[in-house]
Amino acid sequence: MRPAATPAEGPDPYGNPEAEPEWMRARWGRHLRSTEALGTPVNHVDIGSGEPALVFVHGLSGSWQNWLENVPHFASSRRVVALDLPGFGDSPMPPWEITMEAYGRLLAALCDALGVGECVVVGNSLGGFVAAEAVTRDQRRFEKLVLVSAAGISHATMRRRPAEALGRVAAATAPIGLTWQERALRRSRLRYLGFRQLVHRPLALRRELLWEQFHHGAAKPGFLPAFSALVGYDILDQLSEVEVQTLIVWGRNDRIVPVGDAAGYARRLRNSRTVIFADTGHMPQLERPVRFNRVLEGFIAEP
Repeated sequence: MRPAATPAEGPDPYGNPEAEPEWMRARWGRHLRSTEALGTPVNHVDIGSGEPALVFVHGLSGSWQNWLENVPHFASSRRVVALDLPGFGDSPMPPWEITMEAYGRLLAALCDALGVGECVVVGNSLGGFVAAEAVTRDQRRFEKLVLVSAAGISHATMRRRPAEALGRVAAATAPIGLTWQERALRRSRLRYLGFRQLVHRPLALRRELLWEQFHHGAAKPGFLPAFSALVGYDILDQLSEVEVQTLIVWGRNDRIVPVGDAAGYARRLRNSRTVIFADTGHMPQLERPVRFNRVLEGFIAEP
């Protein structure tokens, strides 16, 4: 049974009601960087100033653009870093094997390379798993943790071989899917079918926003090794030792990572609270950015 949605304390539109969202006006080229961390170049956006810094980590088949609706909002008052994990976006494949441990070390190494001290780390899907992995390894460097529809609970008990076979099929068909999604953006019916697994109401989101997600995220070489790395990787016991204040955000209609996994994280993370968004899929930060930004802002301000 799905958990009940958390009542919204304030405006909660689906999508961004602005005529021209801030991310569409930003000159992103001024803020794009490539920094070496753990022996590999990492593409990232680095914008704003102020502490604590926010570090955003995208999901599988994602990129830093998964946070387009959030980065400008928070950059007005603090430093924000949003990265492409190695093998995704514009970050090349690393010289080392992609594993959850390696991604966790990469996150810490990038923070060191950028001079980011104790920070708030925010991860969606695979990125949530990476963030949780990094926190379990060294709690001292993270002020707060935010898990957004994070992998890591049900994935810990998945059988590796069948899941890897599914991953190979997905990776092999990704270029075809990308072409199809480009066509889907121009036709509402295809757009609905192409994106409904990820977001609850594809037709209510800007075509430009959907284009940014899949243009930068699909058909990347890191997909299969990252998928294989998260399947069966278990940090469940370590989560109970985490004392870092944690916010868990989930879409009640998530078709990728079951909303029940939110309770799995909440049971293990003793210093956490959970917010469930109604009528929302796998990407609450893009589907309901007004509410997401408000909730995250309030959480950061909490003592």
